[in-house]
Amino acid sequence: MLEHSLAQRSEPWFTPLVAYRATTRTEARRDAVRSRLVDSAAELIAGGGYGEATIVRVAERAGVAVGTVYRHFPSKSELFAEVFREASQREVDAMAAAMSAELPAAARIAAGIETFARRALRARRFAWALLAEPIDAGVEAERLAFRRAYRDQLAAVLREGVAAGELPSQDPDVAAAALVGAIGEALVGPLSAPGGDDGAEATIAALVEFCERAIGKERALVDA
Repeated sequence: MLEHSLAQRSEPWFTPLVAYRATTRTEARRDAVRSRLVDSAAELIAGGGYGEATIVRVAERAGVAVGTVYRHFPSKSELFAEVFREASQREVDAMAAAMSAELPAAARIAAGIETFARRALRARRFAWALLAEPIDAGVEAERLAFRRAYRDQLAAVLREGVAAGELPSQDPDVAAAALVGAIGEALVGPLSAPGGDDGAEATIAALVEFCERAIGKERALVDA
């Protein structure tokens, strides 16, 4: 009777802990598989675009069954959207870091644009997939969201530059949106063309110069 009573009392002390550890391990394994699937899809897209990243090829590259892919991502569109979010967030963060230095606003804008363009031209096929490759509505919605993220970063720096008298008066949101459009359009041609870095430096320099003129850097210097 005593032994039975102790057994009943001891059960609650251990069962929740064991269950917690099992759940933690299960979640860690699930997260690891999901991450591997996203990385595998990204590698395939970087090599040949969205068409290369079939569910079968993603599964093979990740070392899992096709059914496992669908357990994590009910559709290919959702998998691609996750790849897009992770990759684009890295680019947004890289631009933000480039514009964080204690420099005049025009120099910070130039640094952000140069960083974005240089990174894109180093990984042309993947950048083309992120910026311009035709894709379904789910990924296109993510693309628009991240275009707004780039716009907001540029607009914040423009707003500071105008307030400090470093740049002429302008609508920061409109100007930033125009810069994002110009950057994307200027890079579409080079990104869609195969090849190495031929002309990359000239493209970057011309793009940065154009953007500096667009925000009124030279006019601000003359006014000063």
